[in-house]
Amino acid sequence: MIWQESGGSGERTILFLHGLGATAAVWTGVLEALLERGGARWVVADLGGHGGSDWQPFYSVGQLAAQLAHTIGPEPAPLIVGHSLGAYVGLALASGWFGVRVRAVLGIGPKISWPEADLKAARDLAARPARCYPTEAEALARYRRVSGLSEELVPGGEALARGVLHTPEGWRLAQDPGTFAVAGAPFTSLASAAHARVVLARGARDPMVSLEELRAHTRQAHDICGVGHNAHVEDPRAVLDLINVLLSAD
Repeated sequence: MIWQESGGSGERTILFLHGLGATAAVWTGVLEALLERGGARWVVADLGGHGGSDWQPFYSVGQLAAQLAHTIGPEPAPLIVGHSLGAYVGLALASGWFGVRVRAVLGIGPKISWPEADLKAARDLAARPARCYPTEAEALARYRRVSGLSEELVPGGEALARGVLHTPEGWRLAQDPGTFAVAGAPFTSLASAAHARVVLARGARDPMVSLEELRAHTRQAHDICGVGHNAHVEDPRAVLDLINVLLSAD
């Protein structure tokens, strides 16, 4: 089961996909800004193994895309806005391999270069069992580290929703550690296979990906000034500006 929520109205649909370790709640600020603008229907979803969505026996970008394909109707074709891992999944959906049509993809902060040390760290995390914590505060602190949602960036509230849950053993992250196995997917193959307009962006202070790396895959690559990896959380209106450019191009 995939957790999802929708709202808004209009002829165009925007599907928002979060990054590895987070939940769809990170789009709260963008959705609030979109609501003020109006004119579009939105859908947010927790990727498999995250938040309110079920854990799976294994994870890959293709597997996550296949799950989401069931939530996308044949019309209207959505604009997909994906952060980090969400950008990978959006590009996979835009390939047409999963039986859905995509209007365009806006990928924010996808990590493209994967040194062996980073891949090993991801494999190690994927192999670990889920850890339980005695208090919600301790589990939330771990969730913040995994998702990059520091207290400075997100003091609290809705943006942290579904990040942790309570079990008989204690508090733990809602994320399945096995989801870290998706690290290192071939971005070049996904970007070249997309049958849709592709726009890529990054926070200008994001250490995970450079503007030059993004420009190697599309002429439409942008820096979002003054922000880091979680640009959609730090400056929702700047992200909405990019969305509006894509919507106005229809």
